Amino acid sequence: MTEIFGLCPDRFAAVRAAFTANFAAGAELGARFCLVEAGEVVVDLWAGFADRARSQAFDQHTLTPVFSTTKAVAALMIARLADAGKLDYGQAVAEIWPDFAQAGKAQVTIEQVMSHQAGLSGFPDPMDPALWFDWEAICARLAAMPPLWPPGTASGYHPITFGYLAGEIFRRVDGRTLGTALREDLAGPLELDLWIGLPDQEHGRVAELQRPTALPKFGQHNPATTAAFLTPWASPAGRGQAEWRRIEIPSANGHATAPALARLMGALANQGWLDGEMVLSPPLIAEAARERIRGQDLVLPFEMSWGAGFMRNAPVKVWGPGEATFGHSGWGGSCCFADPERRLAGAYVMNKQSTDLIGDARPRRLIEAAYASL
Repeated sequence: MTEIFGLCPDRFAAVRAAFTANFAAGAELGARFCLVEAGEVVVDLWAGFADRARSQAFDQHTLTPVFSTTKAVAALMIARLADAGKLDYGQAVAEIWPDFAQAGKAQVTIEQVMSHQAGLSGFPDPMDPALWFDWEAICARLAAMPPLWPPGTASGYHPITFGYLAGEIFRRVDGRTLGTALREDLAGPLELDLWIGLPDQEHGRVAELQRPTALPKFGQHNPATTAAFLTPWASPAGRGQAEWRRIEIPSANGHATAPALARLMGALANQGWLDGEMVLSPPLIAEAARERIRGQDLVLPFEMSWGAGFMRNAPVKVWGPGEATFGHSGWGGSCCFADPERRLAGAYVMNKQSTDLIGDARPRRLIEAAYASL
């Protein structure tokens, strides 16, 4: 029997039971789940091992790679610029990034980029996958690239390129990189163990991943899916794990604890407040989460509803019953969500990855148990 650690009052006994069951079924190596209600951490459970050899405990200091769950953080950082009046979701990207106007993209808006409608889901032409470690080179390729479909006509998930697009928009408006601003404005002051661009001194805390033995099911392949996921250069490679952790890719290489993500999303479920600080104003929370497009995604094999960088819970109900709930999922199973209607937020992180693109069964059981306990 795996020993379970952390906070879980009797009211949420069903959550603890579901967490225990995930381990008993052999579905976990190490994992952590955190639930925040009305700004307060009400559940924080962890267990298991941080390495495949099962020699190092997964504890309250363990960091996990959260892959695309990072996109929720990037969406919040862009929303903060809109909240400060520094950008408008409806403005053309080319207004702040003139080179982006190339190849018919002059009218593509920030909200189209943030809702995966820009037609830049990946690079169709061969390149060295080590090029992903060169921020300027990737941004130049994106600026010059013709869209893979007419922007604004459909969503097509941008698994990696989203981070460079959102990150370059942020950098051109703010002057800092998105990861730097996250650290200076939110993570540092609010004591959130959350990083986009991980300093070398933190690398020793990172959980070792147990990768899945099969690829996710992408459904029907098309040029957008192939460019996004299925080429040899679709994701960064060739530079080693330490370099991957150091660089900032605000779509894919965030490192976090579950409480850090849950508390940040908890602010979005709690009128913007976290520990007495306004993270985002209520009007901007609603605007960032508002539906920009709904329909069959060209890359993911699902009907999706996208806000400005956030996945919306409808129509695929993966984070409880709430129609207004929003968040993001990451490759292998991690996720975070905010439910403003119930002032509830949560996050799940782990190091044994599944093949589920969205709606991993492990956090779904935990979240369903949490809602049943309310």
